[in-house]
Amino acid sequence: MVGAAATTHRPPEIVADLRAVIKDYGSGERCIRVLDGLSLQVRRGDYLAVMGASGSGKSTAMNILGCLDRPSAGEYDLNGHATSTLDDDALADLRSRELGFVFQQFHLLPHLDALDNVTLPMIYAGVRQQERRDRAEAALLRVGLAERLHNRPNQLSGGEQQRVAIARAMVNRPSLLLADEPTGALDSVTTNEVLDLFATLHGQGMTVVMVTHEADVAARAQRILRFADGRIHS
Repeated sequence: MVGAAATTHRPPEIVADLRAVIKDYGSGERCIRVLDGLSLQVRRGDYLAVMGASGSGKSTAMNILGCLDRPSAGEYDLNGHATSTLDDDALADLRSRELGFVFQQFHLLPHLDALDNVTLPMIYAGVRQQERRDRAEAALLRVGLAERLHNRPNQLSGGEQQRVAIARAMVNRPSLLLADEPTGALDSVTTNEVLDLFATLHGQGMTVVMVTHEADVAARAQRILRFADGRIHS
């Protein structure tokens, strides 16, 4: 592996390209195959929902898409970068530049206000202080929290906290936003508000892949991918 991102000649409209990906855990008789030749292309501007029973491979696929795990075999290109050529440090750098993450739990730091929570990814990316503040304010404005910049998490509703988390995920202008059960901790009214926000962001050009177990949430996406036995069956 090398320490710099190797760029392939994939068309630029393909953001994520999984090709014949296999993921095994264990070895020999104890080997468990979780992904079995998975191929998937995520194109710029897609809004995909991922569904599947426990053990279907959807979480492992999301971990590979998020550069949190590596395939046992097969290839994964992220925005033209061949991830198999990268060492761990280079993969982490690619992840911070190209991906944004939204989780079921908001993972906000309780002692920081909304603005400071959103600036955190830019500190790690080496963005200068004034630009960090400007971009964080713009991201919070984009998710409808212009009046909540200086509120800490315990002063925000669940829906507002998730909006802060979404602002944080997109502040580094990622190529791909990965959302893992983003409405799982929210009531039905707040769920619809957050899904409306995802729809707005998608309409503005954001590429989104969202895992959910709720059919009505998945129905808000452009397309539903159903996982079973380590493959996509839809």
